[in-house]
Amino acid sequence: MYSIIDSTPEKLKSMASGLGLSYDEIVMLRNYFTGLGRNPTDIEIQAIAQGWSEHSCYKSSKLYLKKYLSGLKSDYTILTMEDDAGVISFDDENAYVVKMESHNHPSAIEPYGGAATGVGGIIRDVLCMGAQPVALVDSLYFGDPDNQKGQLTERFIINRVVAGIRDYGNRVGIPTVAGSVDFDSVYAGIPLVNAGCIGIVRKDHVVRSRISIEGDLLIVCGGRTGRDGIHGVNFASKVLNAGDESNRNAVQLGNPIIKEPLIHAVLEANDAGIIDGMKDLGGGGLSSAVSEMLFAGGMSGIIDLDKVLLKDTNMEPWEIWVSESQERMFLAIHPSKLEEINSIFNKWGIEYSIIGKTVKSPNLVIKYRNEKILDMDLSFLTGGPVYARNFKKPELERRTVMDREPENYRKFILDFLSKPNICARFNIVRQYDFTVRGSTIVKPFTGMPNRETHSDAAIIKPLENSFQGLCITSGSKPEMVGIDAYNGTMHTLFEGYKNILSSGGMPHSVVDALNFGNPENPETMYKFIETLRAISDFCRNTGLPLVSGNVSFYNEAAKEILPTPNMLILGKIQDIRDARTVEIKKAGNSLYLAGTIIPSLAGSQYSSEMGTLHTVLPEASIKDLLALRDGISRSMEYIESMHDISGGGLIVALLEMAFGSHSGMDVDLTEIPGRTNEKLFSELGTGMIMEVSPENEEKFLKYFSGVQLRKIGHTSHEGIRIKEKGRYILSESTDSLRHLWETGLDKYI
Repeated sequence: MYSIIDSTPEKLKSMASGLGLSYDEIVMLRNYFTGLGRNPTDIEIQAIAQGWSEHSCYKSSKLYLKKYLSGLKSDYTILTMEDDAGVISFDDENAYVVKMESHNHPSAIEPYGGAATGVGGIIRDVLCMGAQPVALVDSLYFGDPDNQKGQLTERFIINRVVAGIRDYGNRVGIPTVAGSVDFDSVYAGIPLVNAGCIGIVRKDHVVRSRISIEGDLLIVCGGRTGRDGIHGVNFASKVLNAGDESNRNAVQLGNPIIKEPLIHAVLEANDAGIIDGMKDLGGGGLSSAVSEMLFAGGMSGIIDLDKVLLKDTNMEPWEIWVSESQERMFLAIHPSKLEEINSIFNKWGIEYSIIGKTVKSPNLVIKYRNEKILDMDLSFLTGGPVYARNFKKPELERRTVMDREPENYRKFILDFLSKPNICARFNIVRQYDFTVRGSTIVKPFTGMPNRETHSDAAIIKPLENSFQGLCITSGSKPEMVGIDAYNGTMHTLFEGYKNILSSGGMPHSVVDALNFGNPENPETMYKFIETLRAISDFCRNTGLPLVSGNVSFYNEAAKEILPTPNMLILGKIQDIRDARTVEIKKAGNSLYLAGTIIPSLAGSQYSSEMGTLHTVLPEASIKDLLALRDGISRSMEYIESMHDISGGGLIVALLEMAFGSHSGMDVDLTEIPGRTNEKLFSELGTGMIMEVSPENEEKFLKYFSGVQLRKIGHTSHEGIRIKEKGRYILSESTDSLRHLWETGLDKYI
């Protein structure tokens, strides 16, 4: 029993610190229980502490999320920002389900387990909507891989995070098809692990993360409940203290061997129409899942903790309630369906227990050993405080700077290609099984055997009897967001949008995973709000729905991270046989630059290499982006290949196209505006490279109107030759350049 009614301010402060609450919040609790005329029980105070954590109730972001992101729907969205994942119409009978979340703090403490359970948790978010998980996505942000300082070296973190994602996804049999990897010293000690999942479900089989039927049985199925993951959401809602070994106990333990039959059992029960409501047991465990699902449906419940199946027999009741042990699902079913679901669970070897029933009451009641240990108003338990945090625009001298040019472009480019943020991701992505299930049409790498290059977007075929596909891309531009949160987020969204276009698809929906530092820092909060404003403006102007999202604050170790809004964009392609890939298809074809390259190196990898501090980021033009979309739509059949200009700029885009085949190119930069280094390395604008055969050139030009278009060269059989005003900047064999690019991560991974 926590004695808070008569506690002194000093004792309240100490109690608040231990629970991860502020002093003002513990005073709110004292006043609430004073009104009830009693002190809270252990389980009540622990349930409130996790329910009121930043991770659970979004107390610093809720106000602004509603202001900027409410109503970003379309006529084909089914559920957005209401349940555990977004549900979007795919065809007349089916919908796709999507969610992305971060698992940063656990991955900083225990990289393997943190990353693995991030994958496991996001699969459950999709499963609880009744959907079959069909693809995984991961976007990762690491510190400098050359850094050997800290309790865990950066190379150890990188390799263990990748291994956790690899082992979980591969063992559960779901392909990891898309994502991104970035490196920056600001992520030292606090890697960002953003895991996403896409599922497919019949529209009439969608399950809600709520229950509104009185008298339903409440069931926990899957893994048993243990002490792993206790206080996970609490420690993920504060600045990470690497020296606190108790944090390790907050990291959950994943088990994909249980997850695979659990998926089958849940989907079979859903197909049989047994499940009335379903939620996964992730952050906050039973405390969050039970409270949120009941409250969302206008119900409450009576729970018997004695019925919960345990790993450890000596657990305290509050530990059972807040444990975040993995591989568990929470279901509501009608009593008449018990025999049927028992048969399904026995068939798949899944343990389950009936832990309570739904009742029409404002209060949730929990019993343990015939004693009532929790009796609280659900609206209070799940509500949590809402903060209007102070925000302040950073005071920076706004000045445009010019990056110096390298003394020798050839030498700089050769060195640039092997840099961690530019080189190939083969060492990481080839550890993932991205072909399992047989539905990955465009893989993370594309091109000729042993000559693959990076895809702009993966494409999956989620239905056996349909040629419709989903295009998937994910990533962020933290360096740009750090300069200007609004325009940097816009450029991040532009890149994802162009990735879908260059794959032959049309953008269809947006998911955000917002990773920021301390929300109590007014400048951090300003950047967060500006990011939301950019997402809102982008979605309203492009007509794309924002279908689900996640906020992760307090990402800080040695220093606060760069603001990192990771954006997952999905597109639809009506026929996967019309997909486009980035590799050059044939020698002698023409190369066109469509759209614009903004002559600025702000936020670019080139600028990072040069150590230039930019404080101004040029605006992105949505009008130009939509014109580019329309031009591609009209002329798609005449485009052999295309690739967006993004990380590393034009030079990297051109080389990646050549690396995917036994090809080369001759390119002239003379007619492109800007200085030489801006032409080659700018990552800003709507620029895309397109390959067009000579016989289709006239038709391509006719239909590709309303967009800036420049012919910059042609493809060849071998060798990369790039010149400007008659002077060769680069003349090198394709193979020698490719070797530098594909081996860049060898010494790290």
